Amino acid sequence: MSSNCSEISAELSLGLVGPEHTIVPLMASLSYRCADPYAVQMAFEVGTDEPVKWILARDLLAAALHGSEGLGDVRAWPTAASCDPDAAAEQQILNIAMSSPYGQAQFEVSARAIEEFLQRTYQLVATGQESPYLNFDAELTELLSQA
Repeated sequence: MSSNCSEISAELSLGLVGPEHTIVPLMASLSYRCADPYAVQMAFEVGTDEPVKWILARDLLAAALHGSEGLGDVRAWPTAASCDPDAAAEQQILNIAMSSPYGQAQFEVSARAIEEFLQRTYQLVATGQESPYLNFDAELTELLSQA
């Protein structure tokens, strides 16, 4: 385990898929922390004081670059092109659908941008090497404090 392992982040442009497949451009920030090595956080600036944050499994994002993944609240799958007729046809897209009691949304993001971000996370914590980075005592204390 690397002692200087901390956090990486990236800003991504993505599209919110609206009615009739219209695309509303948005910015999101991705972050990855060694302290939470299985997760990628995606935060959306939506005009409120605090960004809307979702936690996605790093493995789900990686697998979704190659096929449909996820059940329930978060699903992701690749497509050859955007549903926006004005988008560049040659760009691979990763679709991410999220749902919560407050609503649901589907986003399109460049598959290459996600892949490049994931490669940076693997340089910090390789696949299969996550468990030494977890602090189980701190995680358990956090869970019990929420009970």
